Amino acid sequence: MTRVHDAYPTKHTYWTEGGPDYTAPDYLTDGRNGAARSRRSCATGRGSIIGWNLALDEKGKPNIGPFPCGGMVQIDSVTKAISRSGQYWALAHYSSAIRRGARRIASQGEIEKVSHVAFVNPDGGAVIVLANQGAEKDAVIEAHGRAARIHLPPDSLVTLTGRLGA
Repeated sequence: MTRVHDAYPTKHTYWTEGGPDYTAPDYLTDGRNGAARSRRSCATGRGSIIGWNLALDEKGKPNIGPFPCGGMVQIDSVTKAISRSGQYWALAHYSSAIRRGARRIASQGEIEKVSHVAFVNPDGGAVIVLANQGAEKDAVIEAHGRAARIHLPPDSLVTLTGRLGA
């Protein structure tokens, strides 16, 4: 998708028809994988992220596709109990700070097992989301000549908000 975006930067692309594997042991708890998927989608210029199945049972039904996709929420077919998936929590995390019309801005740097993506919201507020898929570590975030050391707990999602240049 990066090559497509680079070749046709004015064309809109969207992440659709995907979802977590309900057979994965951490399907209901692993928001980091959903966050990493969302970050990759944003980094390659996708205009939106759409979860394929909103609500499915514990066996991924009534999904008619050939893949074991789970829903954003899982509804127990017997008790009707509702559980939110890791993808649900990842998208909730992103959408709590990133507003409709936000522009992705470049974020650089490599931190082992940490993915990141940054945005400017329509009101001028800046957002960076970091997904730590490993052990606890510290990261240094720099913008406009200022720096901050951020502690990243193990297996965590961290969102920072502020104003550029403020």
